[in-house]
Amino acid sequence: MKLSDNKATLSFSNGSPSVDLPVYQGSVGPDVVDIRKLYGQTGMFTYDPGFLSTASCQSTITYIDGDKGELLYRGYPIEQLATNCDFLETCHLLLYGNLPNASAKADFTRRVTRHTMVNEQMQFFMRGFRRDAHPMAIMTGLVGALSAFYHDSTDINNAEHRDIAALRLIAKMPTLVAMAYKYSMGQPYMYPKNNLSYAGNFLHMMFATPCEEFKVNPVIERALDRIFILHADHEQNASTSTVRLCGSSGTNPFAAIAAGVACLWGPAHGGANEACLNMLEEIQKTGGIEKVGHFMEQVKDKNSGVKLMGFGHRVYKNYDPRAKLMQETCKEVLAAMGLENDPLFKLAMALEKIALEDDYFVSRKLYPNVDFYSGIVQRAIGIPVNMFTGVFALARTVGWIAQLNEMISDPEYKIGRPRQLFSGSVKRDVLPLAKR
Repeated sequence: MKLSDNKATLSFSNGSPSVDLPVYQGSVGPDVVDIRKLYGQTGMFTYDPGFLSTASCQSTITYIDGDKGELLYRGYPIEQLATNCDFLETCHLLLYGNLPNASAKADFTRRVTRHTMVNEQMQFFMRGFRRDAHPMAIMTGLVGALSAFYHDSTDINNAEHRDIAALRLIAKMPTLVAMAYKYSMGQPYMYPKNNLSYAGNFLHMMFATPCEEFKVNPVIERALDRIFILHADHEQNASTSTVRLCGSSGTNPFAAIAAGVACLWGPAHGGANEACLNMLEEIQKTGGIEKVGHFMEQVKDKNSGVKLMGFGHRVYKNYDPRAKLMQETCKEVLAAMGLENDPLFKLAMALEKIALEDDYFVSRKLYPNVDFYSGIVQRAIGIPVNMFTGVFALARTVGWIAQLNEMISDPEYKIGRPRQLFSGSVKRDVLPLAKR
């Protein structure tokens, strides 16, 4: 970040003196007006519900250009990472700022693999949940509980602790997600296998049973790895901002990540792919592909209450670059599993065709987003709909911890404290009970 020669001048129509505000430039993207001293100079705050026009931090991790449909991790386009790298290489990039060479990759993989098991007492903790509990309810509890088992990596101000916590979280999240699934199914937990890849190990823990050997399908393994890469980070979204805000109090990394898991659970955030698949299944039940046109007409009718899920994005005003990659992966997985004629995939393609051609959707830039296809892929793999957000949380953990570590290392960081525009009652006196 560097100070621009340009300055912003805030003037007032009531005759108050104008105020000059510094302008800073990032390496790419919009300049920012520095309002840190605004209250001291004017006695005023800015008003920005949802923080849509506010840069809450300085970051070097992820950059999104919504108009171009561009997503960069540490400067690398997501298309190149998803094609040429695996998830653990991407984790190394997000955590440490560079892609590892062969020896660094082997060392990082070994360090993560050493931490894939969880304390055995976590199994007893799991028994406190109902079998039909939503997996994200279980995950919120389990991730937060990690701080009760791993006391030697809870000091957020200790760089070594932060590094160990990062490795543990990345390593243990697949184990915890798989445990939540197995618990809901009434099946025995499967321990991690250190000879498998990160994605392969997750598939084994999810779908293997003790009674027969489980072989990882390499096409599905690669597809899942790509899902992890595409969801690894996404700049200052709701859950990432939650992790930063929670971590700004100095709480331990496990608690901060648990807060991110809780935020991700929301249907407007991590639950979007679940909502998207539910929409496709509902269309299928009510007539399938022949009813797609009718459904899209209902979407255009504001009074119908029908919503189109999986299209449009808060940031992207162009085609979501992750969606293109996810569509490729979707075709590969369905072909590998003999599901090329999958009715939901055909339904999805028909919806996409209308959305890309109809002026109503084109003018509103309602392009497919990553959630549109990732749900179909996960369903084909055998992951139940209520587990989708858990898989998302697993993938996003590395982004959360990278962002948290960056914030703690920033000398300018302060505990988060948004201000408000108060519109309630002015000061008033409490009347005696008999006079109220």
